[in-house]
Amino acid sequence: MRSELDYLKDQFWQPSSLAIIQTKSPTMQTVFAKIRSVAPTKSTVLLTGETGTGKGVLASLIHQHSNRRDAKFVSVHCGAIPDTLLESELFGHEKGAFTGADRRKLGKFEISKGGTVFLDEIGTITPAAQIKLLQVLQDGTFQRVGGEGTLDADVRVITASNMDLEEMCDKGQFRKDLYFRLNVFPVEIPPLRERKEDIPHIVEVIIGRLNKFHLKEIRNVHPEVMEAFHNYAWPGNIRELENLIERAYILESSSVLTPGSFPLELFALEAPSAEMDLDSSYTLAEIRRRALEEVEKRYLNELLANQKGKIRESAEVAGITTRQLHKLLTKYGIKKEDFKSRPTHQ
Repeated sequence: MRSELDYLKDQFWQPSSLAIIQTKSPTMQTVFAKIRSVAPTKSTVLLTGETGTGKGVLASLIHQHSNRRDAKFVSVHCGAIPDTLLESELFGHEKGAFTGADRRKLGKFEISKGGTVFLDEIGTITPAAQIKLLQVLQDGTFQRVGGEGTLDADVRVITASNMDLEEMCDKGQFRKDLYFRLNVFPVEIPPLRERKEDIPHIVEVIIGRLNKFHLKEIRNVHPEVMEAFHNYAWPGNIRELENLIERAYILESSSVLTPGSFPLELFALEAPSAEMDLDSSYTLAEIRRRALEEVEKRYLNELLANQKGKIRESAEVAGITTRQLHKLLTKYGIKKEDFKSRPTHQ
């Protein structure tokens, strides 16, 4: 019954979206359940969450599974448009509406007729643009800048913000009536640090996408890198993860993304020593021993990663004998094979 239920659920999602909706996070399962519910409707959706959490991806997902999927999906980053041009960009302008307006221009709401407009960073729009957007949501109409005619806005509006719009309303920085219109169906997206169980799958999807557009064929990520991913706080969320993997992908010469292809900061910020038990009942000697072991282990992992698992070269760099190196690897359960530059067979 469970298998049949999963099969029926998957029938809603288009095949191209199945990789995106896979998750082990209960919070993200709730998010995707909300998207399934709201996508077929005409309701306005407000996506909230930190920068880089994938609000644009989810907005596109909603459009793809709506009855407007065959029309345009137009994405607008409101924060990237100068205030003086924002109204013209969204609603268009007539010839002569302002200096430099030498011809009529269609705005995003006109271009996306029948489709979906996604307004990212909605909290940055000007008061004048807020009034016009409120007219679109209330009456389904708008006017071009400098125009007198009223045009129909046959669009679905999805907005996103990493700001607290309710708090902005309290401070008089955002219209309350507009906020209520935007907040018809809110969906809060969790930061990556709260859904770390999804990191392996997200990494797999990113690498798969990179493999399609490049001649390389990266098949795996080194265990130490994956451990660092799980320990890192990800202030930039999925976008930061994508950037790190793309950089490592370019640098990597083997079929596995090794620690040497990533910035040292990724591993420095693991701060395993900070997680070490600093119970004051331990002696100072015991605390020092534990700290030394942690540093040795991290050093050996990075050493073998840089030397591609070659024992002799690693021992020379470390200034010890191969016998001493083998002894240390055995002590910490580190296997040289994990660092070899060879294809990983699945």
